[in-house]
Amino acid sequence: MSSTNEFQRLLALSDYDLDYASLETQFADLANLAAKVAGSQVSLVNLIDNYTQWSVAAAGLSTLQMDRQDAVCNYTIMGVEALEVKDLSQDERFQDKFYVKGDPNLRYYWGTPLTNPDGYNLGALCIMDTDQKELSPEKIELIQLIGKEIVNRLEILKSMKQMQEDIKGLKNDKKKVAHDIRGPLAGIVGLAEIIQHQGNQGNLEDVLEFILLIQKSGKSLLELADQIMKDEDQYLKGLHSNLFNLQSLKEKLQDLYGAQARQKNIQLRVVATNDYSEIKFPKTKLLQIIGNIISNALKFTQENGIVKVNLQLEQIANNFNLIIEVEDNGVGISSEKIKEIISGEASSSEGTQGESGFGFGLNLVKYLIDGLKGSLQIESKVGEFTRFTVKIPVV
Repeated sequence: MSSTNEFQRLLALSDYDLDYASLETQFADLANLAAKVAGSQVSLVNLIDNYTQWSVAAAGLSTLQMDRQDAVCNYTIMGVEALEVKDLSQDERFQDKFYVKGDPNLRYYWGTPLTNPDGYNLGALCIMDTDQKELSPEKIELIQLIGKEIVNRLEILKSMKQMQEDIKGLKNDKKKVAHDIRGPLAGIVGLAEIIQHQGNQGNLEDVLEFILLIQKSGKSLLELADQIMKDEDQYLKGLHSNLFNLQSLKEKLQDLYGAQARQKNIQLRVVATNDYSEIKFPKTKLLQIIGNIISNALKFTQENGIVKVNLQLEQIANNFNLIIEVEDNGVGISSEKIKEIISGEASSSEGTQGESGFGFGLNLVKYLIDGLKGSLQIESKVGEFTRFTVKIPVV
């Protein structure tokens, strides 16, 4: 994958504006279905950003997150075809990974890219096992269809977010948007029927219960689209779920990035001021911006270090700015590197524990901040600290 395509891939993923910690209920049935079809112990629905592989749904394992460089799916998203590794312990890329050398001692891997309609790989659907396996062409076709279903659901989530963000236009465009949503939703129901038909032919009776769940889910979503067309007010009640206040943003950041900090034995302290605690503001792109900065801080902070995140609202006349300050006591950034980041031309560096960088995390941050008409300041002293201060108009 070229560097240009990788940056565009990250932009495409950021357009979905996903909260990775809240997606399990959306995709758990599909992870279970993939494992049933393959007859495998483990199946994962993985989304991959600049730093992290987020397993947003899993069968056979708890949902987890890991450094992107450690993930087999990182190789899957670099291609257009499925990737199969017969024995991870015999592949020099993976034989020393923790999930191969230790519990759960995985050996077999098969993964297919989750490719969106614009051709960008957002992540991968994979099945894994402690024993080597042979997947029939019929089972491979079924698993790839499940992967397409995952992308359909991501498209639905994206459409709904766009609808929420453009509330003023919704009054005039609600019928068109609902019609657009009905397309992929109808595809879900049709896909389930195809899989059920093929499942019957292949005597995969144990997957039919999951198929029926998908059909029921798809039909429920079709009914929701119909309701949007009939009753705008009912839909708008859900708009509050797309808002943060300082406390809920603090809790979400702790939930998403606390595990990364613990894995590296770093203290992650997130503090929100009590001022304007009742004020709510849109979630749009905030997790992508703050998450990338926190991940970068964790990458360049030594073990036993500290990453501090301060959140506050600043009132100017009748408007509010969200101020985000992320400070670490890590390796620091040179003045030349700061200039590269501010200009959007930063390149990758290796982390304190040898983590590979993919070069675009802070470039993406700058791009998203500019898109929200915000500002970015960076202060640093090499060997002592780095402080990112982001200011974004939110209300």
